[in-house]
Amino acid sequence: MLPQAYGYPAAMRATRDLLRRRMHLMRKRAELLTHVQQITHQYNLPEIGKKIAYKANRDGVAERFADPAVQKSIEVALALIGHYDALLRDLELTIVTTAKQHDANTLYVLQTVPGIGKILSLVLLYEMHDIARFPRVQNFVSYCRLVTCAKESAGKRYGTSGTKIGNAYLTWAFSEAAVLCLRNNPAGQKYLARLEHKYGKGKALTVLVHKLARAVYHMLKRATAFDTEKFLQS
Repeated sequence: MLPQAYGYPAAMRATRDLLRRRMHLMRKRAELLTHVQQITHQYNLPEIGKKIAYKANRDGVAERFADPAVQKSIEVALALIGHYDALLRDLELTIVTTAKQHDANTLYVLQTVPGIGKILSLVLLYEMHDIARFPRVQNFVSYCRLVTCAKESAGKRYGTSGTKIGNAYLTWAFSEAAVLCLRNNPAGQKYLARLEHKYGKGKALTVLVHKLARAVYHMLKRATAFDTEKFLQS
């Protein structure tokens, strides 16, 4: 009665784990960037005014603080950010090179979706592996944690459960893709406004994420590029 677990290919398993490790390092880098901003607010200094995520904008940031100890703390944080930048660039180059050998076609098709770039396409590729493993689109969106699991017994429903069943990495990737898809996209923003009018502001983005995942499923099944006009009209 229980479905068998999917046996992820051993040849791709190490690269998938390396990609997950990259996400961990990226979060550590983000924590350091947030730390610098928090110290700025703590000492009531004006906003830095530029994104210190870019190396060219980090000059003179530590000198804004009068206390030598605080300056040293900021210098250490910025040095660590620079070290993470070098590590992440090397990791990404290695992963992209390997991914093109594993499945370059799927990688290309995924990047035709607005909002899905190099990193998100890699996450989707290695977390789903082969779209043929999902017989129906419902199975795919359920695996992505984009639908609620019904708790039933003897034909009676007792609410929902199983919020942690499925792949958390795919949930994150599609959520990020939906937000990025709306950036500099007036047609997409107009579509989201229609969803907000129908479902409310809190649920509209969730509906968009679910719809995007379904679109990706059908794209990969048919090996076709993303059609923005069809996506927004359907």
